[in-house]
Amino acid sequence: MKLQFLGAAQEVTGSKHLLTVGRKHILLDCGMYQGKGMDTDRANRDLGFDPSEIDYIVLTHAHIDHSGLIPYLYRKGFKGTVVCTPATKELCSIMLLDTAYIQALDIKWYNRKQQKKGLPPADVLYDAQQAQRCMRLFKTVEYDRDYFLCEGVMLRFTDSGHMLGSAIANFTITEFGEVKHLAYTGDIGRPHSHILCPPKPFPQCDYLICESTYGDRLHDEREVTENELLEIVRDTCVKKQGKLIIPSFSVGRTQEIVYVLNNLYNAGFLPHVDVYVDSPLSVNATEIFRQYTDQLNEEVQQVMRHDPDPFGFNTLHYITDIRESKRLNTDPRPAIIISASGMLEAGRVKHHVANHIEDPRTTILIVGYCTPTSLGARLLNLAGLGDSPRAFIENHTTTDSPKYISIFGEEHKVRADIRRIDGFSGHGDWKEMTDYLSTQDVTQISHTFIVHGEQVAAETYKDHLYEAGFRGISIPKKGEEVEL
Repeated sequence: MKLQFLGAAQEVTGSKHLLTVGRKHILLDCGMYQGKGMDTDRANRDLGFDPSEIDYIVLTHAHIDHSGLIPYLYRKGFKGTVVCTPATKELCSIMLLDTAYIQALDIKWYNRKQQKKGLPPADVLYDAQQAQRCMRLFKTVEYDRDYFLCEGVMLRFTDSGHMLGSAIANFTITEFGEVKHLAYTGDIGRPHSHILCPPKPFPQCDYLICESTYGDRLHDEREVTENELLEIVRDTCVKKQGKLIIPSFSVGRTQEIVYVLNNLYNAGFLPHVDVYVDSPLSVNATEIFRQYTDQLNEEVQQVMRHDPDPFGFNTLHYITDIRESKRLNTDPRPAIIISASGMLEAGRVKHHVANHIEDPRTTILIVGYCTPTSLGARLLNLAGLGDSPRAFIENHTTTDSPKYISIFGEEHKVRADIRRIDGFSGHGDWKEMTDYLSTQDVTQISHTFIVHGEQVAAETYKDHLYEAGFRGISIPKKGEEVEL
């Protein structure tokens, strides 16, 4: 049995790990790299394997950094089976299509620049038709059910609490008469999410592949997060009479923020201000969340006993029409705008920020992880709130200065207030993840591979795991292959 790390190795995004059992090739996640411009494009095309040779993709959840290259593999000859939970399939059906549309827009803009320079045009990784057709390869498996994947390989999904449908992939592998147990966490959620159930214990493993996004950080408590959000709403929309712009991932993060605002509205604490969810993907994803409310936590179930729609209230408006989105930029009234993408790398929110960043009444609130090269991270760094090491910032080529930032190739003076709340993160912090993984008998885990984290976070998390009794811990490099 071999394991090769082909993505999200000493970095976040692009999760791909190739498991070879006998003659079968099983890809653990098939994520897209994000947040590095055309370097991202090159990384996404350089797979490190032949897609036609992949027999199975075991998909832990629908986030694009874990699922986004499935249509590209399909385009390049993958005809195997994608195995995931039912909710993950539902979400992929809209998220992969949305990613195809975003690529089409981005490549159109990029090729105009190429043409002006007399350079050849680039091509999208995949189009909408390929995103739709690859869905025929999906097969769903419910949580906590054994599924015969192929000869010698049994699979079981357990709820990881990270997003709707997310799962730990647990493998029981029989090879040459020996039985081994491998667990791949995908992304690990939090024990006290606003809307999701906590991560469930998973079968004892011999080998563990674990994420480390927030391996060097502790999150605020829920109550602190909610109070801080309310304070920012009041300061921006009531005191300054400005707009609060919240870049947010369309699936998971947006629904959690809407749910908190819904509860504040029901309790009479939310100021009377219009709230806009400006993202077609968010609108469609919220409908899927409404279909799967039975998979949300007990708190949501209790709220629904007196409020049948926890993702809707009178001052909340879901926007799909691009003309309505553009009107928000000229409307002088205070408002809360929640829009994708969460890292400010694409989508409508980037236009909202470009149109409002020079207005001192505006607040731009970052509520999730941003890769170091993304616009979201650059804004945080300018405001002194970033995670990137100083050496990274100094060595990274950018035209940004302490007062200006480049958006769509134009310089903007940063007059808006840049704020940050980490409590809405769908990723557990180092203590939450360590406590969760310690439900295993760590003395039986032969080796732990730390992935999906920037190097500093991964190294710090390695120390925390060692203190918790884990041994045989490594942080593999991209392309590294090990025999299990």
